[in-house]
Amino acid sequence: MFAPPVLQVLEGDRLHMSHGPIDVVLKAWGNPDAVRAAYAAAWARFPQILPELCDELAALRAPIAEGRTLEGPVARRMSEACRPFSPIFVTPMAAVAGAVADELLALMRQAAPLARAFVNDGGDIAVHMTPGETLAVGIAGEYSRGDSPALNGSLTLNGSLTLDAQAGIGGIATSGAQGRSFSLGIADSVTVLASNAASADVAATLIANAVDVASPQVTRKPARALDPDSDLGDRLVTVHVGKLAAQEISEALDAGLARAEAFRQARLIAGAALMLQGATRLAGGASLLAEPITAQRTGEGSSP
Repeated sequence: MFAPPVLQVLEGDRLHMSHGPIDVVLKAWGNPDAVRAAYAAAWARFPQILPELCDELAALRAPIAEGRTLEGPVARRMSEACRPFSPIFVTPMAAVAGAVADELLALMRQAAPLARAFVNDGGDIAVHMTPGETLAVGIAGEYSRGDSPALNGSLTLNGSLTLDAQAGIGGIATSGAQGRSFSLGIADSVTVLASNAASADVAATLIANAVDVASPQVTRKPARALDPDSDLGDRLVTVHVGKLAAQEISEALDAGLARAEAFRQARLIAGAALMLQGATRLAGGASLLAEPITAQRTGEGSSP
């Protein structure tokens, strides 16, 4: 069904692994032998992940409330991450990218002691830091200046944050109407911090769905009309967002912020940044972003 998985070594001693729709960039820091062992463990596991997910695809596309038993390790991570967010409609597919990142990072850490590491699966990132280590992350998700936040190979960042081991953050994920997957909402992006990447992934999806407003500027179509196999069925997904009025932007972001704060109060996430047409809301306080909106630099980014 798919071409064989591909492995590339990128600048900065990063690994790029791709297989069908799964596209991962990872990096580890530590003793050279430990880093080599971690990379070997990730690559040994990687080719098995997509076939395992395909074997259980029907169950992964079913609503989490149906409580099906899943067999594969990544599939179980997906289900476990989504379950605390029900009874909101969600399927395990909402956590797939984050769960893949968590799986690979867990195997890397089992293989060798690492000072720090990240696994970035299409913008959904699993992170690890030992005490005293930090990891800088850029947030790229403001599309009001164009179709993509990437300019000349550099990320046009809307903010950045520095994580350390004490923060308890193990995952960062971004979702929105501008992303790779369908969204029920209209957010340019929603970036979430959580204890693991799978939880951040599903939370970002659900918060992005809540960033919404009734407006003639929003065009929607049934998900099934765009992809007959979509787990969203006939639910209306966003295909275009025109120029919104200031009140519409505010109303949509406030709706998303209410959901994000509810998740944060329930300790499902640590914080979130919601962006729509140049406006931003933060769940978790201004300390979520270490640099102001529209800061520009180059670095690892979380983007849809």
